[in-house]
Amino acid sequence: MISKRSLLCRSAAATVAVSAALVLAACGNGNDASAGHNGHTATSPSASAPISQGQHNAADVAFAKGMIPHHRQAIEMAGLAPSRAQSAEVKKLAEDIRKAQDPEIKTLSGWLTSWGEQVPAEGEMDHSAHGMAGMMSPQEMEKLKNSSGAAFDTAFMELMIKHHEGAVEMAKAEKAQGVFPDAKTMADAIVTAQSAEIEQMNKLLGRS
Repeated sequence: MISKRSLLCRSAAATVAVSAALVLAACGNGNDASAGHNGHTATSPSASAPISQGQHNAADVAFAKGMIPHHRQAIEMAGLAPSRAQSAEVKKLAEDIRKAQDPEIKTLSGWLTSWGEQVPAEGEMDHSAHGMAGMMSPQEMEKLKNSSGAAFDTAFMELMIKHHEGAVEMAKAEKAQGVFPDAKTMADAIVTAQSAEIEQMNKLLGRS
């Protein structure tokens, strides 16, 4: 009787241990999936790594890696407006740019992470992005920082038009060459929004 009871106890203990292990494993997997920014894309069709890997190409990676520092500089430029701009229209435009592009940086970074690619570091803007379409030189940025009032408004819009034209060029390249659906959708939105802002700034500058 003792040996049978012992066997039953051991069998029950083993069953409990296996169940506990399965529960822990399931919990662990849930935590891993929801960690970091990838948790935000978990509900989208492009969330899982195998699908994402099959849906993007080199043009998509180049678009994300290029647009992040490009957007960062636009946000840096926009951040100068509240304390330097004279025109209410320029101040609002700068705020609209910041509100639109900051979330896009987070989205672009999430894509790169899901693809196993490195997100450009903040400091990389200085040495890797100068050849990028529309990017300001350190000298141009310094001149903008040192201006104020109507002079700032004019310089800001002239430089931002150039910056936006570069972004539109990059977005059109993504639309033509990329395959990742969400990236192509963002590229289309960038072309539409920034082309409208270019037209708005040209009007404010008195250009036809």
